[in-house]
Amino acid sequence: MNAFKNFMLVPGLILLLALQACKSTSPMGEKVKEPFSGNKYESSARYFRAKGKGDSTDENIAKNKADLQAKKELAQQVETRMKVVTDQYLHENETASGSEINDKFQSLIREVTNTTIADLRKIGEEKYLNAEGKYTVYIAYEIHKRDMYRFLKRQAKLNAKLNEAERKAIEDMIDEELKKVEELGEGE
Repeated sequence: MNAFKNFMLVPGLILLLALQACKSTSPMGEKVKEPFSGNKYESSARYFRAKGKGDSTDENIAKNKADLQAKKELAQQVETRMKVVTDQYLHENETASGSEINDKFQSLIREVTNTTIADLRKIGEEKYLNAEGKYTVYIAYEIHKRDMYRFLKRQAKLNAKLNEAERKAIEDMIDEELKKVEELGEGE
């Protein structure tokens, strides 16, 4: 009976060793969990969120790199979402002035995201210093979509380049997005 137990134990050990060997020799390497991972740091129905990482031997440069990367990612999310909104508007309202309104709306979005992002909130910052004296900084930001859309609406009202019809069309697009945020955001 002992010989049978030993005989059955050997294949089990071989299988365990084979699995361990496969685990440690992954072609992609070992998975690393960085700060600000998970749903809390991802964009949602109510928030645009982004995170950035910066490395440098100078602490301020590492922080500035992380800050710039996170803000750039946020601006891209806002601009991408607004492009979708304007494309939907053009599809729904096939008017002669539709593409002109689209161009002006996208111009307004670029102007806003290039100069300022409304109601930007830092939701996390972590700093590390390794043995070689190199700093790694992680920063996470969020913007409440409702506040961003309200800011865009104020900017549209103040934009002297828009005529009344264009202004109204842009405000209608933003109001529609505000309505979606309010409806979708109730569950969060």
